[in-house]
Amino acid sequence: MKGILGLLRHKTKPEEGEERLDSMLFTTAFAGQGVDSDLLVPWEARAAEVGATRSNASRGIRLLQSLWTKDRHMRHLDADAIQRLEPFFDFASVPANRDVIRQDEYGNFMVVVLSGSVAVDRLQPWGERLRLAEAQPGEILGEMSLLDSGMRFSVCTTMSDCELAILSAQGMDEMLAADPTLAANLIALLARKLSLRLRVVSARLSDKK
Repeated sequence: MKGILGLLRHKTKPEEGEERLDSMLFTTAFAGQGVDSDLLVPWEARAAEVGATRSNASRGIRLLQSLWTKDRHMRHLDADAIQRLEPFFDFASVPANRDVIRQDEYGNFMVVVLSGSVAVDRLQPWGERLRLAEAQPGEILGEMSLLDSGMRFSVCTTMSDCELAILSAQGMDEMLAADPTLAANLIALLARKLSLRLRVVSARLSDKK
């Protein structure tokens, strides 16, 4: 996170006529952590595996805007900012009972639930499947691995047919290059939501001991 925040502090929109520097911060992050590329599961691979189909981007961004205006953190992105996210996201429909994220894998994308619900489970060493949450429309999954290039903490399984918005490492880097203020605001909000969620999960796991 220090590397991300350091970059954001110094990265501003280029002046007219100034050459824009391309960011590869997120795209190369897993390699920088020593993760073999063969172990990385990008969205394209997972989409093919779970039978995802591409959704209409205009509908997807309208759903995202409607949902995030009700979220106490993400509503800090105004309507114009959310519209500007559209080129950097993918939008897909995924059938029920599909693992869009798997525990202990390396994945360089996050998803936002636009419709349907997703079970978030932690597989325990003794075989128990502990239900951590049931993600509803507007909620974000997988951002921790996108931000810190670490292993996935949980398995996320669609409980019904779902529409998802997907932000990959490449999409994040493109956003950093094209609209750094938007990227900085999004990353700051993701980090805040993630911190709060981890506190809740930590408390739940402690209660199970």
